Amino acid sequence: MFSKIIGTGSYVPEKTVTNDELASIMDTSDEWIRTRTGIGERHFFEASEKEKTITAALRASERALCEAEKKGLRRDEIDLVIAATCSPDYAFPATACVLSDRLSIGPAAAFDLSLACTGFLAAFSTASAYLASGISRNALVVGVDVMSKFLDMKDRSTAILFGDGAGALVLSADERFDDGQGSGVIRSILRSDGSRAGVLSCESLYKNENAGGELRMEGRPVFEFAVREVPKLIKELCEGMDEAPKLYVLHQANRRIIEAVAKRLSEPIDKFPGNIEHYANTTAATIPILLDELMRGGSLCSGDEIVMSGFGAGLSLGAILYRI
Repeated sequence: MFSKIIGTGSYVPEKTVTNDELASIMDTSDEWIRTRTGIGERHFFEASEKEKTITAALRASERALCEAEKKGLRRDEIDLVIAATCSPDYAFPATACVLSDRLSIGPAAAFDLSLACTGFLAAFSTASAYLASGISRNALVVGVDVMSKFLDMKDRSTAILFGDGAGALVLSADERFDDGQGSGVIRSILRSDGSRAGVLSCESLYKNENAGGELRMEGRPVFEFAVREVPKLIKELCEGMDEAPKLYVLHQANRRIIEAVAKRLSEPIDKFPGNIEHYANTTAATIPILLDELMRGGSLCSGDEIVMSGFGAGLSLGAILYRI
């Protein structure tokens, strides 16, 4: 079923935190962080700012909707809103419901998906399935996370890795946008290994609860899982293709992981675009932020086939083969 990306948008907070700034409050350095992760800086919301997740999602969504509106789609034609987030401002209502109202979309199916860094892939796959089945015609899909609310700034193993941000896209099954290139999801795979769930977790959304609200991660098992499983999943996804995808749009968790995946796929590293140096790991937002940059920068054209793939808490992982 035809489903075309007709608008993309992204947003990160104004506050930039460099590696040198982190080095002033913990035992680390710019060289240490860059060498091990590829990260140079990240963006955080100010602690005093309210509704951080909704604010980021709204601003990214406005940009995506503005682009879609220029192509002729009205906001009241959006009939599905999915927000992928593990850091909502409220336990309920769903972030997607608040977005639908504040964006003046009108009545629409709206719900959140929580799968941490794999969340956007789950949301994209779900929206594509809704469009393919005819349940919905036009969808707003958002990946948004504010990880700064979970970070222990004394924990070097996690505090250096994450940032705040949002990415959004408008996906349409409307024939008005069909350019004959057969746009849409060609294949999608989502998997998880719950037996490894304990190596990456956050026990509560709220730091003032007894359960605690800090992110905890065993870095080595997560790294090994990603390096081993992501290439295997991509190979399975692309089995039978006559030509390799134009680009691999991977979750921006660690540049060393991306380089290892490229090596195991025997693909040149220049087919793996990245922006981790400037944003760090924005969890569910990494892929849509990068996709927005690629689309707006002219790196992708109608008919190009790309792989989007990522991994995260669960331990979960996913991959989508998509024709632009």
